[in-house]
Amino acid sequence: MDRSAAAELERAERVVRRWNSTASAPAGGGGGGGGGGGEDQMLFDGGGDRAEAERFLQAVDDLRRLAPPSPGSPRRTSSTGGSGAVQVAMARLEDEFRHVLASRAVDLEIEVLADLSSLSMCSDRSSFSDVGDAPPPVDDDSVESSVGRRSSYRSMRSIREIDLLPPEAVTDLNAIASRMAAAGYDRECVQVYASVRKPAVDSALRRLGVEKLTIGDVQRLEWDALEVKIRRWIRAARAAIRGVFASERRLCFLIFHDLPLSNPTIATPAPTTTLAAPFVETVRGAALQLFGFAEAISIGRRSPEKLFKIIDLHDALADLLPDVSDIFAASKAGESIYVQTTEIRARLADAVRGILSEFENAVLCDPSKTPVPGGTIHPLTRYVMNYIVLISDYKTTLSELIVSRPSASSRVRAEGNELRPPFPDLDLPDPDSQLPLSAHLIWTIVVLEHNLEGKASLYKDPALSHLFLMNNVHYIVHKVKDSPELRGLIGDVYLKRLTGISKSALRERFKSFNAAFEEAHRVQSGWYVPDTQLKEELRISIAEKLLPAYRSFLGRFRHHIENGRHPELYIKYTVEDLEISVTDFFEGSPPPPHNRRRSHG
Repeated sequence: MDRSAAAELERAERVVRRWNSTASAPAGGGGGGGGGGGEDQMLFDGGGDRAEAERFLQAVDDLRRLAPPSPGSPRRTSSTGGSGAVQVAMARLEDEFRHVLASRAVDLEIEVLADLSSLSMCSDRSSFSDVGDAPPPVDDDSVESSVGRRSSYRSMRSIREIDLLPPEAVTDLNAIASRMAAAGYDRECVQVYASVRKPAVDSALRRLGVEKLTIGDVQRLEWDALEVKIRRWIRAARAAIRGVFASERRLCFLIFHDLPLSNPTIATPAPTTTLAAPFVETVRGAALQLFGFAEAISIGRRSPEKLFKIIDLHDALADLLPDVSDIFAASKAGESIYVQTTEIRARLADAVRGILSEFENAVLCDPSKTPVPGGTIHPLTRYVMNYIVLISDYKTTLSELIVSRPSASSRVRAEGNELRPPFPDLDLPDPDSQLPLSAHLIWTIVVLEHNLEGKASLYKDPALSHLFLMNNVHYIVHKVKDSPELRGLIGDVYLKRLTGISKSALRERFKSFNAAFEEAHRVQSGWYVPDTQLKEELRISIAEKLLPAYRSFLGRFRHHIENGRHPELYIKYTVEDLEISVTDFFEGSPPPPHNRRRSHG
């Protein structure tokens, strides 16, 4: 080294030693302009006078240029040369870097980030709590009015980067980081960055409502509490990914984008390495905590009431995946976070498919215990139909997730139950023209009908058994017709078959009525009441009960039978026929055959 270079190196060492961070008191120093400094004074304090800071940076550049490299690392400047001035300079720059990051950070406005959590749906969709987690009766209107129709879940809003530090502070940080990286102290720089920014990221997530819950914590929560947390997580995740993580990545880019950082975790350095090391180191813990909640849901216990919230969670994650890719997958250091997110989404999809299968089995195996009074609509029928109406509202997602039709094993399980009637053939339309989701919904209705036939057998009165089936099938048809989404999935072909089942129940009821009336007519015509006035009063009393009920029943259902084959086999009597037949009662002898009036019109 010539005399001029040696003098230049000595001047640079004096400037650096004046700002020795390890000194217990401000370092003295002769020569060279500018004030001395110590650990309580900062070069980059955001004030107006930057002369001393610029002198210090120039001195560091001179040391880097004039001091010999370390034998162990070509990039790392020797700390033995120049009386350890390089080491002193790096310690000071590390402190300055930490100070600027901590003292000049802008408070993140969570209210601004919260705006990112809005969902771009037509309206909020109902959760499974609308239909209950057990099969009690559900009010139809309350369910349907709370269900929103949606065409797409994908949000139109995306990443929103927010300035986390003022521009002049970012300039200072970049200047400091460039000197540290050039001297081979990039790892120390990254460590300082992460140590300051990690708490800031964690604080932002806490303010968004992201809780530190282990997988075990999540799986021990009651469903009502977990449902609320899922809803909050979706909002928080959108703000965290599109606001907090995106802004942190931008800050890293502005500080480190032009620096040759080394990263021992990456085999082959790439241009994105400069960004990946400090960014991923800073947000990895927060990202794992955030996605850990969704992972816990994806591997948790499956039950029907969880289906719709799990679909919401799946859709939210699918909506965020492109942003997660943009933010993390550009580097190998962050790629693992993106891969984990895609795996969680896949497990959520598996959970949805599994819950649907378990729901079908639960409908099939619902035990037949006691008949509902009066042959009215069974709670199971209301529960199942309200459930599949909600399923149809998630058609967009479920059509993508449900890719196979009902399995043969379902038929075997159904046919293996000897306590129920023989299982009907499931003659579905051409598979090539039907969504697998449609096949599953039709299969669920078939399974429900099969279960209802078993429940109908509990009635001792055959007529009441037929009435029970008629009421329940009529309700099923009504629910399908009243939901455009469900009707579109079921299709008119199968809807007609459902209506046909209703006609079958009606025909059985007409036949039962005919048989019961003919037996009563045969028996009571042979009874004898000699008093004319008493006999007439008895006939009037019977007619007043029989005729209005038959007139109402005939008026409601006659057209269903007349539109089918051989209506005369089922509608044997008009109201007038019954009125005439009642006059045969209590005459003491069976009526002649010509008095048994029949109507074929």
